[in-house]
Amino acid sequence: MNREAVRARIEEIGIIPGVRVSASADAEFAAEAIYTGGIPIVEITMTVPNALEVITQLVRHVPDMIVGAGSVLDTHTARACLDAGAGFLTSTGLDLDVLELAVKQNVVCFPGALTPTEVITAWKAGADYVKIFPCSQLGGDSYIKALKAPFPQVPMIAAGGVNQMTAANFILAGASAIGVGTELVPRDAIHARRKDQILELVHRFVRIVKNARSQSTRESVPTFR
Repeated sequence: MNREAVRARIEEIGIIPGVRVSASADAEFAAEAIYTGGIPIVEITMTVPNALEVITQLVRHVPDMIVGAGSVLDTHTARACLDAGAGFLTSTGLDLDVLELAVKQNVVCFPGALTPTEVITAWKAGADYVKIFPCSQLGGDSYIKALKAPFPQVPMIAAGGVNQMTAANFILAGASAIGVGTELVPRDAIHARRKDQILELVHRFVRIVKNARSQSTRESVPTFR
């Protein structure tokens, strides 16, 4: 799937599920449950044991799912992720070398940023999105709204502490998508292989984002009297 198609899928779904677990089998189970539930996107962090192999296996066995790499902190790791088949690269911080590599390889990349200066730097360097992390600890949706005011042209992904109670507010504040981890794929549900629990959470988050986007659209339409 090319860069434009990956961006279109992210825009369509609006959710980036992050899988950060302590076993590769757990990561594969979580990713497949997410896909079955209706989100064809997953981020496998480099903290997962044998993360590159997990990415390769998912790309091979679930070809319709966009499998991205998270916590990519250097170009060596970035190249390895791309060789494994990663459809996007992301991290919790801004590494311009990784971003430059992604741009050259025509691969979607959304680096982490927190300050206005980092947002500007990432956007000017060619980021497809800028991931605001950890946004919940810095004011939550109000911080996204504050950043969108001077940077309306920058697509932002809200990540860090996003849950069922706050997800809609991040979308309404202007986030193009949300990054969700254990609130979507709880570790206890993964360990116990409770697929139904994960499916229910996936369905909930999909509905939350869809409803928030509908509300945002209604509120943006001017009313003439």
